[in-house]
Amino acid sequence: MTKKMSKAEKQATEMVRQRLRESRSTELLGFDVESVRTGRAIFRLDVRPDHKQIHGVVHGGILASLADTTAAIAAYTMVPPGTEIATVELSINYLEPVPGGRIKADARVLRTGRNFVVTECEIFNEDGSLAAKALLTFGAATGHSIKK
Repeated sequence: MTKKMSKAEKQATEMVRQRLRESRSTELLGFDVESVRTGRAIFRLDVRPDHKQIHGVVHGGILASLADTTAAIAAYTMVPPGTEIATVELSINYLEPVPGGRIKADARVLRTGRNFVVTECEIFNEDGSLAAKALLTFGAATGHSIKK
């Protein structure tokens, strides 16, 4: 049973969707926002032939990018406005191949500290089976910018 999104959650989801349209990398990879809530983000990816490696399954780097992007959005929902985050660590376990179809990445914040946000992200095949699980740590700095 899927929880109905509140007005604020719908607005947050649409704002993230708009920001992703501005990101050349997420547009290139084809990531799409399903929903954004406090401490959680769910993205989708419709697998295309150019996502696959030589063995006909989705390349692990694509799955890692999907986990990183989804988890970053979940992390942003837990930090004060103006806080910049950057991936410090990403560990991913590939549990089964992803042959195609529509896959889903579901990220949750596990802990928010003063300087770090720890998240997990599960990636599911179209049939609902768990294909990969990632643990990610983001550095968070208020009043600093990633831009030079």
